[in-house]
Amino acid sequence: MAEPDPEPMASGAGQRLGAPATLGISTLDPGHRPPAMPPGRHVTIRVRMLDDTEELFDVSQKASGKVLLDLVCSHMNLIEGDYFGLEFQNHQKMMVWVDHIKPIIKQLRRPKHTILRFAVKFFPPDHAQLLEELTRYLFALQIKQDVSCGRLTCNDTSAALMVSHIIQSEIGDFEESQCRSHLLNNNYIPEQMPLIDKIMEFHSKNIGQTPAESDYQLLEVARRLEMYGIRFHPAKDREGTRLSLAVAHTGVLVLQGHTKINAFNWSKVRKLSFKRKRFLIKLRPDLNSSYQDSLEFLMGSRDCCKVFWKICVEYHAFFRLFEEPKPKPKPVLFTRGSSFRFSGRTQKQVIDYVRESEFKKIPFERKHSRVQQHNIRLSPLPCPRHHEVPTESGAPAERVDSPSRRHWKESVLVSAEDPSASRTTRASPSHQRNGHEDRTGSDSRTEETRGSTRQTHPEHLSKGVVPNSPHLSASSDHSHGMVNGQKSLELCGHSPDGRQLSPLTSPLLYDAGCVRTDDEDEVRRKRFPTDRAYFIAKELLTTERTYLKDLEVVTVSFQSAVGQDEATPDSLKNTVLSAFEPLHKFHEGFLREVEQRLALWEGRSNAHIKGDNQRIGDVMLKNLQGLKPLTANLHKQSEVLLELEKACRASRRLEGLCRDFELQKVCYVPLNVFILRPLHRLSHYKQILERLCKHYPATHVDFRDCRAALADVSEVVEQLQGSLIKMENFQKLLELKKDLIGLDNLVVPGREFIRLGCLSKLSGKGLQQRMFFLFNDVILYTSRGMMANNQFKVHGQLLLHGMTIRESEDEWGVPHAFTLVGQQQSVVVAASSLMEMEKWMDDIQVAIETVKTSNGPSSDPLTSSLIDIKCPEDSSAEAESEDDIMASLTSLERPTPHRGNTMVHVCWHRNTSVSMVDFSIAVENQLSGNLLRKFKNSNGWQKLWVVFTNFSLFFYKSHQDDYPLASLPLLGYSVTIPSDSENIHKEYVFKLHFKSHVYYFRSESEYTFERWMEVIRSVTVPSSSARVLNSKESHLH
Repeated sequence: MAEPDPEPMASGAGQRLGAPATLGISTLDPGHRPPAMPPGRHVTIRVRMLDDTEELFDVSQKASGKVLLDLVCSHMNLIEGDYFGLEFQNHQKMMVWVDHIKPIIKQLRRPKHTILRFAVKFFPPDHAQLLEELTRYLFALQIKQDVSCGRLTCNDTSAALMVSHIIQSEIGDFEESQCRSHLLNNNYIPEQMPLIDKIMEFHSKNIGQTPAESDYQLLEVARRLEMYGIRFHPAKDREGTRLSLAVAHTGVLVLQGHTKINAFNWSKVRKLSFKRKRFLIKLRPDLNSSYQDSLEFLMGSRDCCKVFWKICVEYHAFFRLFEEPKPKPKPVLFTRGSSFRFSGRTQKQVIDYVRESEFKKIPFERKHSRVQQHNIRLSPLPCPRHHEVPTESGAPAERVDSPSRRHWKESVLVSAEDPSASRTTRASPSHQRNGHEDRTGSDSRTEETRGSTRQTHPEHLSKGVVPNSPHLSASSDHSHGMVNGQKSLELCGHSPDGRQLSPLTSPLLYDAGCVRTDDEDEVRRKRFPTDRAYFIAKELLTTERTYLKDLEVVTVSFQSAVGQDEATPDSLKNTVLSAFEPLHKFHEGFLREVEQRLALWEGRSNAHIKGDNQRIGDVMLKNLQGLKPLTANLHKQSEVLLELEKACRASRRLEGLCRDFELQKVCYVPLNVFILRPLHRLSHYKQILERLCKHYPATHVDFRDCRAALADVSEVVEQLQGSLIKMENFQKLLELKKDLIGLDNLVVPGREFIRLGCLSKLSGKGLQQRMFFLFNDVILYTSRGMMANNQFKVHGQLLLHGMTIRESEDEWGVPHAFTLVGQQQSVVVAASSLMEMEKWMDDIQVAIETVKTSNGPSSDPLTSSLIDIKCPEDSSAEAESEDDIMASLTSLERPTPHRGNTMVHVCWHRNTSVSMVDFSIAVENQLSGNLLRKFKNSNGWQKLWVVFTNFSLFFYKSHQDDYPLASLPLLGYSVTIPSDSENIHKEYVFKLHFKSHVYYFRSESEYTFERWMEVIRSVTVPSSSARVLNSKESHLH
């Protein structure tokens, strides 16, 4: 019924595309059932496919646009059809997308005379997210069209490189006369003739590539281009300047010509709307931004505004939401605004569906491809490895690169956009010195690849997997063999003595504990480079030192304290070792290379000629590519966390050992936080590279490597983001479980932590201080016990289901009061300030609305085996309050047990709250380095090594110390710049103060001053001013 010319069941989608041979793999049986068709009169719709063939589809007039799209996808046996859409030219000569919800007859005025185009609608940032070969093939056809018509603009190098991959998939391996003849007879890009020689040169490097690999390489180059997936919508700003608006997975873009001049990330956009010809973007308040809260653009007509608004709504929902938004209820009397909404699966749902489902793989065919069948891999890929790109069955996955080939990859693949990409890249001295070791490392790795029975000539070696491929392989010029280099130097500094304050105290150190320094430090600073890029690279060095120390907490301290005990099961030992030892060894070498490069940059080594040493991108690119084979170790962090929790639950002795270890000074934050450090570190690399790319002009020698390294790390971060969110929530639940008494099953499937903090509960005795914990299904209220362990005892819980919330300040005469009305009881609470009340009410209201629309917590593999975990019997001793400690303890002479998890107690003492969003921001803003500190009434400055993490500043004598001397929790503090009356006549000084506690800190440069202010403000500035969207973000319309 759906097809006018039925074909035999054995024919697949590819045969309908018209190719003579079977050249690829799809994942649906040919007999896949088409969507149900509503009754009514039928009409024939003509659809032009991406290979320029046209197909006829017989559908009911009452059928919706989604039915027609599903019919087209079923016709091609396409699973990931949600990335595609059908577009047509309406009566106003505008290209619009077929609405999924509306009937076709209401969208097409003359369906018999209208040709719909099947095209890519949503362009993901990483083509590795496309799990099917057929989907990547269709994307490659779309890129081919965009390049041919000039929509995807790029430089000559990138254009030639893309064409070389296209013709590799069409005519196969390079043969000069055949390639030249093919290019003369087929035009792939505008003004192709001057580039034929360059295209042929690139084509000669593609020997052995299968069509599937060529598609992957084509998408790899295309996704790095600035105009990738961009569709222009003409507009003007308020001054009448001609601009173009576009939408991407990241947000709304503003372009002038083909240059991107502005971008509004989804996290910054509060609302998108249009009124007549005006398109409006309302932004979230941002104290650090110079933009207005509302931006206005003038478009050609109201319909132009509406078309662009619709695609923005769909892009936001597809890439940002976890599931399809629910339809709005229809109003009874009046309607206001558009009823349009996104309909279909989101990207997350598509990925989950394909990964979790098992499909029988069948061949599909490629039009225009003349590649012989014996050059193609036809066997289906194993189902659990959907993310792998198909490789040639007879060739090993990784090959030894010849010098010329290595240079070609470096100059072309790493940065296809750079106009100077074809220039010879000058190797750094360390690269030249280690060149032999580099090749040796590559040779040794080839022995581990799958055996090959075919002998291949060196100049015909397969390219294997490019950087950023789903293999996460280091088969480019920077091989894994020289990444780590020699064994890192042992840190020879002595640790300070064991005396230390409680984590809640202010950091008061001995005068002898730190070298007092003043003007001599300024003299030292003037000898060092002043370039901003140097200080960005120095941030990489300082944070890498801290990160390596954190890895040693697990690999050295934890292993010696817990791992050697007989109570520790072998499975836990093996899991920890396999996950952390390779990472620790790798980062030792990485840190050594960064230290060497910074020494050369500063001129402290035998580098009297600096030149090529004043950059860091090449070091990061090489090491990040070397880190890709260790991505499997990053995925093991969840296994370590699960294995540790299971082992502690099974053995009280092991539980006690872990609890005792967390009381050691070396474990300055909770143990679970150290376990997740490797996942967080990748985000820090990404931020550093983003700052470098923003700082460098496109012509800078380091820009290309930084941009390529940023693409590499962004790919890995994107892959790990989903699991990281779950792991952070799981880790936070385990932390809270240790602080609560009277609740046996805090860690249950589907439970999510939202906020914790101090509120005053109104009772017959008046207002009583209570600690509240908000989850996605329940609110707990507790009080702190009087025992030495200072755990919080659960007094009651309020289920969110059926709860309402209202302000009740006037009702009870209590400032900042609000009432929680549950199904069984009501509770009146008061916050410490209006801002705290608003944060609590907002989060509770969102949680209540979420409960209404959900079916309850869903089972999650991460926590399904950890139900009914018993609370630990003991916990560490905590200081009562900062003020109490300051009254009785003014130095490090009286040690107290140091416990990592103090955040609940800090909130209790300072009468404030933190949310899961705040925890995520704090994780992203970790920083470390040297600072000079001065007290309010002191004269000199003390030099300290300072680490910012977990809402606190931790103070060390030097970066070589194994544990901090003191810490300063920053919740409740404010950060400002000293006034003239304070007589701080120094540059780059910021001030921290809370009640009577005042500290001055001095940094070495403008960049480091800005960074310290930025990260400290992330926890001291009220979160309502620096609010970010939650992962489960509501849609914009």
